[in-house]
Amino acid sequence: MSKNSAIGVDLGGTKLALGTVDEEGLIIELRRYDTDTRGGAGAVIEQIVKGVRQLNLESAVSISAIGIGVAGQVDPDTGAVRFAPNLDWHDVRLRAEVEKACGVPTVVTNDVRAAMWGEWLFGAGRGAGDLVCVFVGTGIGGGIVCGGKVLEGCSNTAGEIGHMIVDLNGPTCHCGSRGCMESLAGGWAIARRAQESVQASPVSGGTILKMAGGEVERITARTVVQAFHAGDSLAEQIMNEAINALSAGIATLVNVLNPCRIILGGGIIEGMPEMVSRIDAGVRLRALPAATGRVEICASRLANEAGIVGAAALAMRTFPDSG
Repeated sequence: MSKNSAIGVDLGGTKLALGTVDEEGLIIELRRYDTDTRGGAGAVIEQIVKGVRQLNLESAVSISAIGIGVAGQVDPDTGAVRFAPNLDWHDVRLRAEVEKACGVPTVVTNDVRAAMWGEWLFGAGRGAGDLVCVFVGTGIGGGIVCGGKVLEGCSNTAGEIGHMIVDLNGPTCHCGSRGCMESLAGGWAIARRAQESVQASPVSGGTILKMAGGEVERITARTVVQAFHAGDSLAEQIMNEAINALSAGIATLVNVLNPCRIILGGGIIEGMPEMVSRIDAGVRLRALPAATGRVEICASRLANEAGIVGAAALAMRTFPDSG
């Protein structure tokens, strides 16, 4: 066992995952739970604390630090969660509470940035000093590395890739703007587009509706992807639109940032892996040839473990002398 080990925590609105990770990025012990959102912030923090203690007990490893990736906005100075919509958190002192209960140095970051750390150090981004991670799930998030450094931004919000505007007249996004990449290609947007199409034309949407058990409100992005793989024309149209939006947004990132690597991950990409090659082609069609000459567009390697590995890796980097 490597002397320097840390616990990585991936905290979402429905799932909580914790793992003991060594300095080679290997997960030694792993635990997954349903997030106790009904009990409020205190109950979730208690889940994290109990999970950390259980990992310490069962793996018999001396933990140097704890890293937490949370689906929300994080104050970089205090480690407090300013706002986490899926948890219904406002100004929760997450780092302070976990450090106090566990007695271990703790760092808190956004969950997508944590996943980016994992992919950069131990996944598809290893060895690249300039890269962009784009995670397409229910929403769209990302992380950016420039010149070997993680781009954080003035107020720690760099990487909000999903809210790049790719269509000035596009649909309304959850953020309040119009035409964001997320409002065209995020999982919730794909589901919304499919539900609206089925309601407008039940005949053309018959396959999708059938796969959803005949209930429009049960149509999800997964339903659309399944219908796409079954050869349904409406599903194909919807997914083509999503791929075009992703290609346009990522082409802009390639022009602006000139990365060596674009890493695509998240549930939508994992459910439809052929999107990677299609986005690659779309980006090369739209972006400047000088910017695409050396860029590699590839799928993530760590999948669901990226957030755990990345949070732990960030913790070890933040507290290198805590082992």
